[in-house]
Amino acid sequence: MSDALDYLVKVRGDALGHYFKFLKDAGKHLDPKTRDLISVITKVHAQTEAGFKQYLMRALRNGCTPLEVIDALLMAFPALGLAKIVWATEILLEMDMPEFSPELIHAQPQWRDVMAAAEIGDGEVKRVECGARTVFVYREGEAYRVYDSHCPHQVTNIPHLALEGKTLTCPKHHWKFDITTGKCIEKGKHPLKHFETRVEGGRLYAWW
Repeated sequence: MSDALDYLVKVRGDALGHYFKFLKDAGKHLDPKTRDLISVITKVHAQTEAGFKQYLMRALRNGCTPLEVIDALLMAFPALGLAKIVWATEILLEMDMPEFSPELIHAQPQWRDVMAAAEIGDGEVKRVECGARTVFVYREGEAYRVYDSHCPHQVTNIPHLALEGKTLTCPKHHWKFDITTGKCIEKGKHPLKHFETRVEGGRLYAWW
């Protein structure tokens, strides 16, 4: 929240409260994906970078695909104009989200080769590059857990050096995650993105 908006909430929270309630009620008959895509468009129209990132992440969590986000922006072209769509696209490129990469955006989910299963020991964690995506792999006995390396808050790509024991800390806003479960244990509330796994022919595969 900006300092100006924070000030207005403090001095006229009664009035703004009614306005925010109106916005919430106005979208109550829309499904979450549609409501989130509209919110993304409004943030692009206002060119509010933090708000754009916030509602983009919410839209993706609620099931919007990267192509649906791109299509929503292009459908809003008459209202937004090319300059604002380019502005939003530049932010998307800076965020470096694997889902928006040319390699993955048109691809159907499939089993992807991550590493040789024997390359990671029991209780060990490795950070592995798999094409457009980087993942953390944790092994416990014969069970493997694979997580996207991007923080679910603002998609910071978390480095291996951020791992201390079984705790992974995002360097940007210090969200902490339990690598054994993927759960956020401090600061935030959203878990690491987790992928289904299988071992076949001595190789570890993950589904994305």
